[in-house]
Amino acid sequence: MIENYHRWNSLYLNRDFEMLTFGERGLPIIIFPTSGGRYYEAKDREIVNSVADLIDDGKIILFCPDSVNNESWYNYSAEPKYRVLRHIEYEKCILNDVIEFAKHKTGFKKVGLAGCSFGAYHAANMTFKHPDKVSHLLTMGGGFDIKQFIFGYYDENCYYNNPLDYLPNLTDDWYLSRIKKINISIRTGDKDFCLPENERLSSILKSKNVDHEFEVRQNTGHDWHWWLNMFRNYILEITKL
Repeated sequence: MIENYHRWNSLYLNRDFEMLTFGERGLPIIIFPTSGGRYYEAKDREIVNSVADLIDDGKIILFCPDSVNNESWYNYSAEPKYRVLRHIEYEKCILNDVIEFAKHKTGFKKVGLAGCSFGAYHAANMTFKHPDKVSHLLTMGGGFDIKQFIFGYYDENCYYNNPLDYLPNLTDDWYLSRIKKINISIRTGDKDFCLPENERLSSILKSKNVDHEFEVRQNTGHDWHWWLNMFRNYILEITKL
C-alpha cells in the first residue's frame, strides 16, 4: 500500500499543516480525525488497514488531514467567538488545500467525506455547506451539535456551523438539490451515547426529503472496533455501485 506524507504552509491557517494519503488512484475519500486526533489517527486506529485491499486495487484513495480541534472548539482558553473563527479557517484549508488537491490528484470532480465521532461532525458540516464538492458522506457515531462547546454563546458563525440548527431552516434549492444527489450514510449503534444526535440528523434529512441510509446497529457502542466494520462495509458498498 502506497503511503505519502504531505506538509505545507497553509495560508488559511497561517502555519504548517500535515496530511497522510494512501493509494494512487480511485475515488478520493477524506476522513477527518476525532476530537483530539491527528492526521495519523486513521492509520494508527486501523481504519486504513481495514480497506487496504481496496486501496491497492485502485478503488479509493484515502486522504487523512490533520485537525485543529484543540485550537478551535476544544480550545477552552479562548472565547467562543474566536474558536468558531478558527474553525472557519480550518474549513477554508480543507476546501482549498485538501479537497482541491484530492480532485487534482484523482481527476474526480467531487470527493467523499467520512469521520467517526467529532470527525463525523466535520464531514457532515462540510458536506451540507458545500454539497457541490461532495459525492459521498459517511458518518459513524457522529456528534453534530457544537453548542456543547460554547457554553451559551451563539452568533451567526456558530449557527452556520451547527447542522442540527441550520438544516431545519434550509429552503434554498441550490443546496437541497445538490444534497439530494449525495450518497449519505449515517451509521451508529444502539448503545452509542451520540445516538440521539444521529436520530435528529436523520429526522431532519427526512423532513427535507433527502434520501439517506440511517443504520443503528444492535449491541454497538462508541468505539473504533465498531467503526472499522462500518467503514469497510460502506466502502465495499460504494465501490461496487
